[in-house]
Amino acid sequence: MRPERLDLARAFAREHEDEALDLLRTLARIPAPSHHEERRAAFVHDWMARNGMSGAFVDDALNVVCPIEDDGTCDLVVFAAHTDVVFPDMDMLPLREEGGRLLAPGVGDDTANLVAVLLAGRHLAHHPELLPKGVGALVVANSCEEGLGNLKGTRALFDAYGSRIRRFYSFDLYLPGVVSTAVGSHRWRIAVKTQGGHSFMDFGRPNAVERLCALVQDLYGMRLPKEVTTTVNVGSIEGGTTVNVIAAQASCLFEYRSLSDEVLRDLRSQMEGVVERYRTDEVDVSVEEVGIRPASQPGHSCELDLMTQATCDVIHDVTGEEARDYPASTDANIPLSMGICANTVGAIRGALAHTRDEWIDISSLRDGLAVALGIMLAQADLV
Repeated sequence: MRPERLDLARAFAREHEDEALDLLRTLARIPAPSHHEERRAAFVHDWMARNGMSGAFVDDALNVVCPIEDDGTCDLVVFAAHTDVVFPDMDMLPLREEGGRLLAPGVGDDTANLVAVLLAGRHLAHHPELLPKGVGALVVANSCEEGLGNLKGTRALFDAYGSRIRRFYSFDLYLPGVVSTAVGSHRWRIAVKTQGGHSFMDFGRPNAVERLCALVQDLYGMRLPKEVTTTVNVGSIEGGTTVNVIAAQASCLFEYRSLSDEVLRDLRSQMEGVVERYRTDEVDVSVEEVGIRPASQPGHSCELDLMTQATCDVIHDVTGEEARDYPASTDANIPLSMGICANTVGAIRGALAHTRDEWIDISSLRDGLAVALGIMLAQADLV
């Protein structure tokens, strides 16, 4: 970073870290399961309106979008963080502070990152001259990044703004992480149905739980390529009635992930072959698609390399740490699959994401604010 920009980012972070903590304490308690982010979206929209971010609106996908210097035709840079958390709670989420940490379900993934985007985005909205001439920005609190949200919010954003988006930043995960490669995934609900019956008198009839378990074992036996990192997982399984009943129904949630869409297509074919082997006159097996996340578009992009290097430079200059670039599945999957430059950037330190004991280091909020604003300031060198 240029020294004057680094000084500005650090001064901004010092000035607003207490405000960031107060905002995080409030926002982290508001429930926001995927597809049900209404309360957080309303809070964020009201916050933007109170803070002079004119033109902010909530779209049909429950994204909160604040355009900055957007004339309707210019190139756009997106700065986004997701509002949803993995937990289904509809009551206020528990939050506590201890030992310099803030603990709450979803506090780091992604609420603290969202706070950094909101405060840095407010500064950009008040100082639009910091953007390159002829380039607009969107500050976005997007919906449905987690689990079966299937990136609905980001998909809607690209449906609305399409090829006008030149660069996309998703603030997610932890410092000093950067993601510039998308891990794709296919997600399915596999259900088995049988006649069922009494465990003693009807013994010998197909048991849906047993058939599903055998099917799952075969799914784990699918051929995985050695040259491309690829995984399979059954994340949930349920079914049956009670101990003395031959189960008439059982289902599971199954996914496979890879850096290659070609591999994903092959795994789909293998999965369909496994399922077909278990279909009989007495056993019905159905497969329902519940989520598709595309992998990065094949090929090398010098523009993406330059963007990622600039992101890594900001992280290093603010924190003194070397950024760690690794593949992951995030909102950036959508632009990366379209050949649009995208990074996912961590803006806090913490651990235990996707658990109810998730925590963030309160002192890391300062670095996160500086990183978020620093990346916004760096756009002037990426025209």
